[in-house]
Formats: sequence, C-alpha cells, structure tokens
Amino acid sequence: MRTAVVHEWLVTYAGSERVAEQMLLLYPDADLFSLVEFLPEELKFFIQHRPVTTSFLQRLPFANPRFRAYLPLMPLAIEQFDLSDYDLVLSSNHAVAKGVLTRADQLHICYMHTPIRYAWDLQQQYLKGANLTRGFKSALTQLVLHYLRLWDLSTANRVDYFVANSQYVARRVRKTYRREAEVIYPPVAVERFKPQAQREEFYFVLSRFVPYKQVGLIVRAFNQLGLPLIVVGDGAERDSLRAMAGANVQILGHQPEATVIDLMQRCKAFVFAAAEDFGISLVEAQAAGAPVIAYGKGGAVEIVRPGTGLLFPEQNVESLVEAVKTFEAGLASGQLEFPVEKLAYNAERFRPERFQQELSGLIERKYTEFRRDALQY
Repeated sequence: MRTAVVHEWLVTYAGSERVAEQMLLLYPDADLFSLVEFLPEELKFFIQHRPVTTSFLQRLPFANPRFRAYLPLMPLAIEQFDLSDYDLVLSSNHAVAKGVLTRADQLHICYMHTPIRYAWDLQQQYLKGANLTRGFKSALTQLVLHYLRLWDLSTANRVDYFVANSQYVARRVRKTYRREAEVIYPPVAVERFKPQAQREEFYFVLSRFVPYKQVGLIVRAFNQLGLPLIVVGDGAERDSLRAMAGANVQILGHQPEATVIDLMQRCKAFVFAAAEDFGISLVEAQAAGAPVIAYGKGGAVEIVRPGTGLLFPEQNVESLVEAVKTFEAGLASGQLEFPVEKLAYNAERFRPERFQQELSGLIERKYTEFRRDALQY
C-alpha cells in the first residue's frame, strides 16, 4: 500500500509523536505530512530523518515558535495537502489532521488522541486560563472556536475508521462525532525504566504547567500534608506554582530525561490530578516501580489496576489529601502493598511492540474490508 502519515505539527517528541513514530516504523516507505516542522536536529531520529511535506503555515511570519497563533488557518492548511497518490492515509489527530481530503477509493484511518479539547469540552477552562472571558478578544476567540467546531464535526465524515487511544476518548468520539472507535492504547517506552523496590520518602509529579493538568491542586494538597513533593515540568503556570509552594515542595522546572527517570525510580509514589485522555506518565511511573495516586477519571481508570495505585474520586484538594493519608496509613499498617513486579507487569501492557501488532492487525483487516466493499461498486 502506498501510505501517507499525517501529523499536525512536528516541534517536539511527546505522546502523540511517539504514535507517529510507530506508524513510520510500521510503514517505513510512508511519506510524512505535517502543518509545520521545526524539530531540532537531535529530535529528528523519531521520524528517521525523512523529508516532511509541510503546509504554507511553515513560511508565515513568526511561525516558529508561534505556529499555534495560526489556529484559524489550520483547517485551510490541512486541506491543501495533495494525498491523491496514496492508497492508505493514517492521520494522528488531536486538532485538525483528520480533515485531510481523500477520495472514495482511499482508506483513511484516524488515530484519535482527543477531539480538539479547547474547542469542545475544555473551551471554558481554556478561555479562563487565557484570560479571555470578556471583551473583544474573547468574542473573537469564541467566534473562531465556534467555526472550528463546525469544521471539526463536518470532517469526521472524511474518516473511514477511527481508532481511539483509550475507552475514555472513544466515548468522547461517540459524543462529539456520533462515530464508533476501536481502542488501541498508545505505545509507552517502558524499557527505559528499571523498577526499584527500595523507595524514598518523596512524592513526584511530572507534568506540563497548564490549567487542566491541575498541578496547583497537587501543590496545595501537599502544602496541607507537609509531605515532601518534587514537581518537574514547565509552562504558563510556573511562576504561580513556585509562589504557592510550601517549604516541603520543590518546583524543579524542566529536567533532562535521565533526571526524570531517576526520580521516577526513587519516588514513594507518583501523583496525578488531571482528567487525561490516556496518561503516559502513569504507565512510565509504574514501569519505574512507583505506585500511582491519580484522579479517578479519564485514562487513569484504564491504567491503574488494583495493587498498582489509588484513585481519588473528586478533583479537589480534600479528595487528594484523603487519598494520600489512606496511602500513608495503608503502607504503615501493611494493609496496602504495591509489589514492584506487579507494577512493572501492568506497565508491560503498553509496550510499543503491542501497539504495532494491534495497529497493523487493524489496518490489514480494515483495508481488506475496504477493498472488498469497493469491488462491489
């Protein structure tokens, strides 16, 4: 099959890029399309240093690093890609990638990381976080998001088959687009971690510092608890988090991968308060031997199994404080145990090899069905 892989933007190496990486490994002869490509040379390994076909956004003023400011133009830009030479189109979507134009005889499979969050269920949170709740800029932003929703909904019909990265996202696909999606969990590089049975006394957070990640909630909870907490990450809330952090909380900012792995392998537990679509860091923590204390909504429900962590029911300080107290008391009394072997075994469910096997099986099955149906007309 002549194959095209469509990714929204190539500027870093995070969760969605790891999915695109596995697609490219699965189809090494595939051509790669992206709205923009501003990868530093040291990160181009995951696209195997292959050429990238970019859109007109690549050449607009200040596109690097402010390409997100061109959001209103992204639907137009994604529709300009000429994919007419391909039998199979794989889109990796969390914004606009699924909107590429294909013919009736081309199979389009979309791996859905999430329906575009800031246009749908997180619109109000996004507006508040950007201080866009009133005034002309707010009205203009809401108008753009309104038309983006209309376009996003219409382009769901351009996809032949949806694949979701969790049951949680599959439900959101059904709610947003009235379409069904098969679930294939994303790949997690669990082999990078060496789970340690001996744990230290600090709790650990790894996150972007943006409102929906709820890092501030965790910091306020640990201010009350007085227990040692180390927070790694960066983002718009960095200064406010440092201002609210008590003496027991260290806000380290961005750290190299080796430091993150070391902290994961030594921490007492990993703390997570977001309603995340999947939650790769939860799997990474368990691969490192760290039990998880997470908000019981979203992908965490599918990752955290009995004996691998605790889920707290409400996304507030009181609920998290109670969960940490339960965790501490359970460890002290021996009523709670989190064997390293069980944590690592649970993380093994998400290895890249499993992702490739499931995705290739789905594509082969759907392509066979697609071609058989096409022959009937």
